[in-house]
Amino acid sequence: MAEVKKTTRKPRVREPKHIGLVQNDPYLEPYEAAIQGRHDHALWKINQLTRNGKTTLTDFASGYDFYGLHKTARGWVFREWAPTATEIYLVGDFNDWKETDKYKAKRIQGTGNWELKLSEKAVKHGDLYKMHVHWEGGEGERIPAWAQRVVQDEDTKIFSAQVWNPEPYQWKKKSFKPNVNPLLIYECHIGMGQDAEKVGTYTEFRDNVLPRIIKDGYNCIQIMAIQEHPYYGSFGYHVSSFFAASSRFGTPEELKSLIDTAHQNGIAVIMDIVHSHAVKNEVEGLGNLAGDPNQFFYPGEKHEHPAWDSLCFDYGKDDVIHFLLSNCKYWLNEFHFDGFRFDGVTSMLYYSHGLGEAFCDYGDYFNGHQDDNAICYLTLANKLIHEVNPHAITIAEEVSGMPGLAAKFEDGGYGFDYRMAMNIPDYWIKTIKEVSDENWKPSSIFWEVKNRRSDEKTISYCESHDQALVGDKTIIFRLIDADMYWHFKKGDENEMARRGIALHKMIRLVTAAAINGGYLNFMGNEFGHPEWIDFPREGNGWSYKYARRQWNLVDNKELCYHWLGDFDREMLAVIKSQKNFQKTPVQEIWHNDGDQVLAFMRGDLVFVFNFSPTRSFTDYGFLVPTGSYDVVLNTDSKDFGGNGFADDSVTHFTNFDPLYVDDHKEWLKLYIPARSAVVLKKN
Repeated sequence: MAEVKKTTRKPRVREPKHIGLVQNDPYLEPYEAAIQGRHDHALWKINQLTRNGKTTLTDFASGYDFYGLHKTARGWVFREWAPTATEIYLVGDFNDWKETDKYKAKRIQGTGNWELKLSEKAVKHGDLYKMHVHWEGGEGERIPAWAQRVVQDEDTKIFSAQVWNPEPYQWKKKSFKPNVNPLLIYECHIGMGQDAEKVGTYTEFRDNVLPRIIKDGYNCIQIMAIQEHPYYGSFGYHVSSFFAASSRFGTPEELKSLIDTAHQNGIAVIMDIVHSHAVKNEVEGLGNLAGDPNQFFYPGEKHEHPAWDSLCFDYGKDDVIHFLLSNCKYWLNEFHFDGFRFDGVTSMLYYSHGLGEAFCDYGDYFNGHQDDNAICYLTLANKLIHEVNPHAITIAEEVSGMPGLAAKFEDGGYGFDYRMAMNIPDYWIKTIKEVSDENWKPSSIFWEVKNRRSDEKTISYCESHDQALVGDKTIIFRLIDADMYWHFKKGDENEMARRGIALHKMIRLVTAAAINGGYLNFMGNEFGHPEWIDFPREGNGWSYKYARRQWNLVDNKELCYHWLGDFDREMLAVIKSQKNFQKTPVQEIWHNDGDQVLAFMRGDLVFVFNFSPTRSFTDYGFLVPTGSYDVVLNTDSKDFGGNGFADDSVTHFTNFDPLYVDDHKEWLKLYIPARSAVVLKKN
């Protein structure tokens, strides 16, 4: 019998299977249980709301079809969620604003819902109305929480809901798929989007501003202040009526026409959505709809936001989740918005609202100070939005750096498509304010503009809209300050103006060139708008002088503004010339902090920066792929207010070096003037 040889086989060691977020970032491994717990919590809530998959989140988030005032085949029906109410009447133009039995709602048995059915002639299009709500120990007039049209009386300044039943808007572009590779956002505000000293309208914006955005090369507009808000100067962030498009800018149909026209021109439209808090107003808002201040909001210490003078939603209540998810679906379906930029996400994530927190290490994101209800809501909101529209765009405005915010839900993330790169504007403010020009370090600049998580896409931007407000300064104002008023006419620029013009372009180019998702600009900043924003208020005599955009400045070819605007347009064109620019690797070619020179490559584009305020370099060499290169953009071009020192018509050929033959690289030698940047394209 043959001898059987025994072999010893090493047992196979199975690597532990981690959730995707941890696979992508092993430093998160100590917190995997918390990440998995948040993911499981969202799955549990989805199953609960969809009855274990028997329905969908889309079905669940249809509250706006049930609540509010609606025309039916038999007349009108009004419904409201008000669990603590004892009586609800509709009062308005139709009954001389007095309680009558005809307009008295009934509680739907066993629920917190109230219902009122009316004949077709009981109310008519255009009528103003409110609820008169009674509760134990009190009563008051209220605007319905689900009202889809709210208007303000010009004389009394009082807000009322309005019966709204026009001919349905006929969409010209019935379906739209955004082409946003990369995503280039023009952030804007309808009311201040015109030259005149007044509140602008949706129609004026469509006719006068949208064509500028299209010409400039942006492929998405992000509109602020859409949800109705009592105080114009709140920038739209103290919302009272979440389902009502602000009537101070026009009608819902005019907003739809603006969005429709944008879509016809290939422009996506997203809105700033505010689900992080609500205005405290009781008559106009949700502050005390029916005698319970906590109906929509957290009780106790979590009730009010300590810094914003507003109320914080209770994301642990299914009825509140229903309200907010329905709000997301409403704007997508009714107005064809292409997505949302969620405001104040940091405030939602933490019980502290992020105030006084340092966020120095990963432990700060998993220390039990996070609002798991809000995290669950944000995850559900992203699931819903992409269920309603798979091409929708969601962006998180979040400053703490919470890992996984813009990672896939399946990987344990929250499902946002992008997060704001809020470190970048902070970096530019600090640099301009605190660092002398000769000490700007390319290594530091390069780190900041591309510092992000590998599994999360970001929106890069140089400055926020907050910097344009009174009390702060935009980049152009920090660079030039009052000299903008006296030295921004062509031929009359002083050294301060020339410096500002040069650095404004370079800052934008290096920020936009390093994106991994998208780029954002606030309305007017592309051409260095000189005035801050100051909404009408008692302190300025209720003036609209600074609550507008002076397009005449960029249109005036005798002034310097158009140089900056022209450069911005050409910069976007160059970025769009490289297919899927945002996905191409950012490959550093060279940096030298002593020379203040930086160079990097993306695809066939080479970006070269000389941040030195005084030193120009001749035949400065960079190792690049062998070939020839043409200049496609130069910040120093006379077309953009530069000196025009270089001859950009020359094709640059690489110089052979036997040391780098195997690397297929040769020396590209350039003349790079002080305080300038150039982009070359490989032929």
